Amino acid sequence: MEAAHPGSDLSTPPGSIAAVSGSYEVPPGFADELFSAGHAPRDHARELISSLDRMGRVSLLELGRRRDRAFTQRGITFEITSPDGRARDRPFPLDLVPRIVPAAEWELIESGLRQRIKALNSFIGDVYGRQEILRESIVPWDLVLGCPAFRRAMHGVRPPGGIWCTVAGCDLVRDGDGAWRVLEDNVRTPSGISYVLENRLAMTRLAPELFASYRVEPVDRYPALLREALLETAPALGDEATVVVWTPGPANSAYFEHAFLARQMGVELVEAGDLVVRDEVCYMRTTSGLTRIDAIYRRLDDDFIDPLEFRPDSLLGVPGLTRAIRAGSVALANAIGTGVADDKAVYRFVPEMIRYYLEEEPLLANVETYLLRDPEQLERALERIDDLVFKPTNESGGKGVFVGPSATDEEVQRQRELTLRDPARWIAQEVVHLSTAPTVAPDGSLVPRHVDLRPFAVFGTEVRVIPGGLTRVALEEGSMIVNSSRGGGSKDTWVLRPEPGEITKTMQTLSARTELPVMPALGTGAWTSQQQQQQQAGSGG
Repeated sequence: MEAAHPGSDLSTPPGSIAAVSGSYEVPPGFADELFSAGHAPRDHARELISSLDRMGRVSLLELGRRRDRAFTQRGITFEITSPDGRARDRPFPLDLVPRIVPAAEWELIESGLRQRIKALNSFIGDVYGRQEILRESIVPWDLVLGCPAFRRAMHGVRPPGGIWCTVAGCDLVRDGDGAWRVLEDNVRTPSGISYVLENRLAMTRLAPELFASYRVEPVDRYPALLREALLETAPALGDEATVVVWTPGPANSAYFEHAFLARQMGVELVEAGDLVVRDEVCYMRTTSGLTRIDAIYRRLDDDFIDPLEFRPDSLLGVPGLTRAIRAGSVALANAIGTGVADDKAVYRFVPEMIRYYLEEEPLLANVETYLLRDPEQLERALERIDDLVFKPTNESGGKGVFVGPSATDEEVQRQRELTLRDPARWIAQEVVHLSTAPTVAPDGSLVPRHVDLRPFAVFGTEVRVIPGGLTRVALEEGSMIVNSSRGGGSKDTWVLRPEPGEITKTMQTLSARTELPVMPALGTGAWTSQQQQQQQAGSGG
């Protein structure tokens, strides 16, 4: 008889033990994170699979129910819209099978991300400065200056320390050959780190026995590292600087994360009404008077930041804040205008940025991308529209994405018309056969589902990457849409601590393979303009 899971009065019948992983099949043509093509667990996954088999289906299902109850009680939820148009909250879906990244693979990922974020930061500074990469025609002028996220108000501005993207979250995928590739860059207001921390806490409480055979790198240092990076970029150096988290408000879908990070960093969570600018200096209103603010971690979009510079109807912004930023009296993370670096058309040129600014070869490859603003590339892409993925260049969260291989004839025709109407608004990419990972099915068995990975980094005096990140999983069979707003879930991501001599040997092999929270619904009544803006502003990538 299988031993009961700690804290549960359930035991699993012997016949159900092998059924957890016994019927698991790796889809042909895809790389699986934990199993080889011959159904054998990979070396780093053997103990995990054995532990899951010992737990059995009944225990896994009971743990799932306990997880949902705990997440609902803690407010770890997100809003989804049903087919009838009604919004409702649901617990953030955490799959109970973690994703494991061996130490040597993580070393490659971490090095590649540091390289990429440094190049993106240099690019942003160049775009709003001397524009040398544009003058040398490495990146097209009109592509950047015509980008909706380009902010002319930032031309000639140099933020404290020259750091534009203090927070970054790049989306990575492993293709069918097992190589890591960058799918997207997120350097505006990347979201999801709170789920990384909450997922790890939930896993250690729900299934501590899964960790028994592994030395897993911690992720809970992120709030401290973020606060440290904000202090390092603040005009007033040292621990005396005052840091705040700026949220659009409780109607925003990521408000849980805003409040969570402020609490974890031990700083104030503020809204626009708490801030005021006087004589090009930003202050926070307190019961004892005005307190000067030195660094702001903002979680709302550029358009809403300052009604004197951007949207004049913004109820969420602070008048005069842009002047304070120009004066260098306050650091804003991320800086206004960083979105020019995660535009999906600009993404195509990141490898060239790395070569130009760092004089290095990229460690992480891009997905092959076609700029449809180019007539020749447009013609080739439309000829293969059934085989490609089309993305709008300035959207996030999976909005507007067209996946050719799974589209109907009507959807193909509609996408063709949309593309021809405004080709510059679109890119096309080769389909990446995302790797799969074992995921708990409704009956408690393990089934393969497609995953990606969003690691998070902070940039102060140096780039620091948190070991792990948010593994997003497509919960529908065959789907490659991992966004939570589109029905996706998440996994706890384990980066293993290296054994002596492990990294150097494996890094050579990997490099050779690499081509160069949501608050409860606010009811059905009419929303105010401010609540609508809170919902729209700062949803994050």
